[in-house]
Amino acid sequence: MIPVLEIGGTHVTAALVDPLDGRVTSRTRKPLDADGDAADILATVRYCADELPVPPGARWGVAVPGPFDYAKGVALFQGVGKFDALYGTDVRAALLHGLRQRPGDVVFLNDAHAFLTGAWSTGTVRGHRRAVGITLGTGVGSAFLTDGRVLDDGPGIPPEGRMDLTEIAGRPLEDTVSRRAILTRYGDPTADVHDIAGRARAGEERARRVLTDAFTALGLELGPRLTDFGATALVLGGSMTHSWDLVAPALSAGLATGGWPPDDPRVRALKVADSAGDAALVGAARATVTPICDGSPAGPRE
Repeated sequence: MIPVLEIGGTHVTAALVDPLDGRVTSRTRKPLDADGDAADILATVRYCADELPVPPGARWGVAVPGPFDYAKGVALFQGVGKFDALYGTDVRAALLHGLRQRPGDVVFLNDAHAFLTGAWSTGTVRGHRRAVGITLGTGVGSAFLTDGRVLDDGPGIPPEGRMDLTEIAGRPLEDTVSRRAILTRYGDPTADVHDIAGRARAGEERARRVLTDAFTALGLELGPRLTDFGATALVLGGSMTHSWDLVAPALSAGLATGGWPPDDPRVRALKVADSAGDAALVGAARATVTPICDGSPAGPRE
């Protein structure tokens, strides 16, 4: 079993994972304040990791969003609405020397890459040769995979494989599709995305329109890229997929208008990851035993 960490904008999860069959055990999850200071963020990560029954010298896999130097293990967050206090921090050293059971090595990889690799190897898009993964949370993470390898260039693939580097109507994609963008457009400082989703289900037109417009726009931007890439599956993960009943119809409409109808007879599939959220954990475990990206085992920046 491989010890892994998934560090997100609102939580950190630690678990032991079998990279072959995707079995997850000893899972622990702690809330994380991405706006906190570096010492508090790292203390939460270490606290979560230290609850795992791991012998010293183990090789850990760590899935973390970008911008991040995955080869060196150094945080490069700046102006992305989370983890700004970690900028320049050597997270590898913090784990190698700060965990109760000292690791032998730590392998970092992009969280969206980990998510798609896990979904492809043991999860919802298993069997698809060309698949795309999108994570919807604080921002938009992305990965483009062919035969188990994550690519960062080629037909349909955005710069560095990062959808957050694309634009909608001349503005960064995350100005339209992200937690920050949705809250700004809705305009109620007391509401978070899950509150807006609840109001949309209750019949509030403004809430429904804000969500529909955001995810339709994402589909319109993704559709041509999926066609050019030759994707037969798109899998979604992240906190916003908890409102899949609202996300899926708008996203599907945008994808279809953008030229990639999810119900196309050519085995196209739009899927949401399993509710347990194991895909990124499995991908992180697999990265410790085999490279999953072009380049280093830790993969390119998000």
